[in-house]
Amino acid sequence: MHEFRYINNKLYCENVSVESLAKQHGTPLYVYSQSTIANHFLTLDKVLEPLPHMVCYAVKANSNAGIIRILANLGSGFDIVSEGELRRVIAAGGDSRTCVFAGVGKSESEIDFALQSGIYAFNVESEPELVRINKLAAARKVQAPIAFRVNPNVDASTHAKITTGTYANKFGIPFEDIEGLYARAKKLKNIKLRGLQMHIGSQLTEVKPFQQAVAKVAPLAKKLAALYGLEFFSIGGGMGIVYQQALESGAASWWETPAAAKVLTPASYASTLLPILKPLGLRLLIEPGRFIVGNAGILVTRVEYVKQVGEKNFAIVDAAMNDLIRPALYDAYHQIVPTTRKSGPEIATDVVGPVCESGDCFCKSRPLTKVQEGDCLAIMSAGAYGFCMASNYNSRPFPAELLVNDKLTSLTRFRQYLPRLWESEKMPRWLKFVRLPDAFS
Repeated sequence: MHEFRYINNKLYCENVSVESLAKQHGTPLYVYSQSTIANHFLTLDKVLEPLPHMVCYAVKANSNAGIIRILANLGSGFDIVSEGELRRVIAAGGDSRTCVFAGVGKSESEIDFALQSGIYAFNVESEPELVRINKLAAARKVQAPIAFRVNPNVDASTHAKITTGTYANKFGIPFEDIEGLYARAKKLKNIKLRGLQMHIGSQLTEVKPFQQAVAKVAPLAKKLAALYGLEFFSIGGGMGIVYQQALESGAASWWETPAAAKVLTPASYASTLLPILKPLGLRLLIEPGRFIVGNAGILVTRVEYVKQVGEKNFAIVDAAMNDLIRPALYDAYHQIVPTTRKSGPEIATDVVGPVCESGDCFCKSRPLTKVQEGDCLAIMSAGAYGFCMASNYNSRPFPAELLVNDKLTSLTRFRQYLPRLWESEKMPRWLKFVRLPDAFS
């Protein structure tokens, strides 16, 4: 079900008023819909049923423990990129044996902990990494399960900062070098060749780049499987979501909204790729993140001031680029809607935050019904790469996170207490602490 909707002009998450959550817990506030997360995971899992497969949720998209637990309960595997993410999965009740460890810069301590934890596979991105993993596995007297990440040199036609599948990017091993690397890895007694992996980028809104990359790499996967007994072929993640007009009344799922008409859907994804993959006889792994959680979360913010400069209208809100950096980092679009819908003409409005940067802006000249001080706005589609990329810039505390399940709500992260920001800092001993005179204390 589509779990963000208006009821009597009030925005609801499932069966809870968003405005009531803002009043109770304050703003800025991240709100997540459990049903939406589960629906997206199960829909994707269902369309892949013709093949043995494992959906490995990309923890980097949103590493909230509550979300990890939801997905673990549904049988998800996990795509992790750090020791911290692996420890989060374990702490939240996930199974380390379903984890695949990606990333170009795995440290010795991270690799060692992953070996200790018994992960499913390392996605190896260079020969020096292979050597390091073999050395550490030998010290533990175990075999390290690996899959090399092949770079197919296919342009995903996505944002430059989130494309990963061309030779201009730091990720993976050139297609032409893969066969030789598998042959050398086979000779290492502490390496177990378990699979082959690829990933071409994020927020892909057409199926064609997936089709091109999978069609190119599939014959290689088949050949390597015959030579080395590989178990799986991972085609990575990257399925895009709707950001514009993500809130549509009456739609059963976000991919059925009018704005999603040209965006690849779970059905088109599966119908295009499964015919290529099925003849391989390999287990399929995919690593979606944004697809599962992106439209399942919103950032709720309150208008602090309304300011007019000439013909320019500003709504200055209490959320900022440190809470949601995507618009500042990627010029990303997020639909912004009021938590209480009002009638009246729309006014071109810049929604901006309080951080001392001109880039602290969520939208420019966006047509919005006139907002007033104290109004609450919802920044839609903030479930992926929202809180997990937050910072304490300007010494601002992290916002709270809240999970909704029908009529039930639970804070899954408390708002950060300001003194926590500096509790790990230590004053150098040569700097004397000077107490201010009473007049200034």
